[in-house]
Amino acid sequence: MGERIKIFVLVALLGFAAGIVAQLTADYIIPGLMTVLPQLIQIKFVVSGFAGAILTLVLISVWAYMTQSQER
Repeated sequence: MGERIKIFVLVALLGFAAGIVAQLTADYIIPGLMTVLPQLIQIKFVVSGFAGAILTLVLISVWAYMTQSQER
């Protein structure tokens, strides 16, 4: 039962970190890109899609690495 709580806490911490990264991206990176590349104003959903895809890949990669078999 202790392992399940550890995994639950780990997933919660990863979600918290992902929320921080998403907020920082929304506050600093996307507005900075919009000033450099004004065309992104018209295609903001594309930037959000890429950010979401990258964030999901990072989270899944971390999860896969953390839960891999210890028999290797």
